[in-house]
Amino acid sequence: MSEPGAGSDLMSMRTTAVRDGDSYVLNGSKTFITNGIQADLVVVAAKSTQQPGSRGINLLVVERGMPGFERGRKLDKLGLRAQDTAELYFSDVRVPVNNLLGKGGRGFGYMVENMSQERLHISVLAVAGAEAALTQTLTYCKERTAFGQPIGSFQHNRFTLAEIATEVDIARTYLDRAIHEHNMGRLDSTGAAMVKLWTSELQKRVIDRCLQLHGGYGYMADNPVAKTFIDSRVQTIYGGTTEIMKEIIGRSLGV
Repeated sequence: MSEPGAGSDLMSMRTTAVRDGDSYVLNGSKTFITNGIQADLVVVAAKSTQQPGSRGINLLVVERGMPGFERGRKLDKLGLRAQDTAELYFSDVRVPVNNLLGKGGRGFGYMVENMSQERLHISVLAVAGAEAALTQTLTYCKERTAFGQPIGSFQHNRFTLAEIATEVDIARTYLDRAIHEHNMGRLDSTGAAMVKLWTSELQKRVIDRCLQLHGGYGYMADNPVAKTFIDSRVQTIYGGTTEIMKEIIGRSLGV
């Protein structure tokens, strides 16, 4: 979906797929594509008409080895460095009509329909990450001593841990409800935006405070909390930024 000039704004995508006989001729580029280097099969969103907005977007299944389909560089990310994220380029790639996924012109609807589950998945990662950081930090605060006592016994630190534990428990309860609503087919785009907004922002706050409690050791690259701090930063960006989540929620309120 994502392009150099169209991230959250999917309707501004410029990649085109023009019908020519029994094929679509695909031209354009994509970026921030997970598993872009490794994948043998990619699903590409492209406009097949000049109609404005979301109309005319198709999903095409493009296979490794199709002439004109090239992989760009593996992107050098701040975190999640073991994950393959790449640029993809399409130059007059002839994609058979049979490789059209779903019905023609319905691509945008398919993407939006599945975004709720994607955002729920990100929320699961966010809560799990926050819980793991809390568990690790509790252990550290019980073992690390300063001024002759465990640092967790200092009132400020104990209160901080109490706040984190409470917020994480609330997030878990909220997430469990969202999962139930999704399994019942009742989680709409607004509900998914709400849970993604809340849990991803919470994870960022929790891990920041956990790193602080680790002191100087938390800033060392080989400390797990430092790696978690870096890797979790993208949670409020991918799958729809925090700002886009607020926009979706705001529109549902009629403002």
